[in-house]
Amino acid sequence: MRTLLVDDDVSTIKGLVLALKSGGMVVDTVDTGEEALELVRHYDYDIVILDLVLPDIEGYEVVRRMRNARIDIPILILSGLSRPNAKVKGFGLGADDFITKPFDKTELLARIQAVVRRSKGYSRPVLTIGPLKLNLDSREVSVKEVPVHLTAKEYAILELLALRKDIVLSKETFLNHLYGGLDEPEMKIIDVFICKLRKKLAAAGADDLIGTVWGRGYILRAYESVTHREVAPEHALSAA
Repeated sequence: MRTLLVDDDVSTIKGLVLALKSGGMVVDTVDTGEEALELVRHYDYDIVILDLVLPDIEGYEVVRRMRNARIDIPILILSGLSRPNAKVKGFGLGADDFITKPFDKTELLARIQAVVRRSKGYSRPVLTIGPLKLNLDSREVSVKEVPVHLTAKEYAILELLALRKDIVLSKETFLNHLYGGLDEPEMKIIDVFICKLRKKLAAAGADDLIGTVWGRGYILRAYESVTHREVAPEHALSAA
C-alpha cells in the first residue's frame, strides 16, 4: 500500500512514518500542499494522510482542488483541530475520514485500512476470491482455510492485485507500490515475485488466479471468470 503523508511537523512525520511502515506501507512525505497536489496528479496512491495546517495553503484547499480535479484518492485528515465544524468542513469538501491528534497508532492503521478497502468497494477486511481469503487487517492469507505463508513482498503484490481485482496492473505500478521510487530493483524482479506467488497459491489449491496480459502486466480476475491461464512459460523465470 502506497501512502502520501502531507505534514510539515518533523516530529510528527517521523512518528507517523514509523507507524505506517510497521503496517507494511510505502510512505512518501511532503511538507506543502502544492507538492502534494503535484504528486497526486502523477502517482496512484492508495491514500493521502493530510494535515490541515501547512506552510503554503490550507489542507482544506488541498482536498478541494483534488476533488475538483476528479482525483478520487482517499483522503484521511489528521489534524490537531478538534472543533466539530473542522470535521464537518473536511467531510463536506470530500475527505473520507478525520482523526484528531494525538492519535492511537493501532486505531490509525485500522482506519486507514477501512478507508482504503471501502474505496475499492469492500466493506469487510477479509477479501474472498474463490478459495482464496486475504485478511487486510492481519495480513494473513489462506486457501480453503489453510494458511499460505508469503513473504512481505509477495503479500504486498497479492494485496495490490486483490484490491484492484479485474484491473491490469503494470510492472511499474508494482514497483511504485513496493518501493516508492527508492532503491527500485530492475523491473524483472516483479516477474520473479509473481512466479513464486503463483507457485505458492497453486500448491495450496488456488491455481489460475493471476493472469498475464502480454505487454501490459498482471491481473487478478474474479474467480468465476477464470477459464485459463495466460502466463509466461515458467522455465523463463526458473533461473531468476
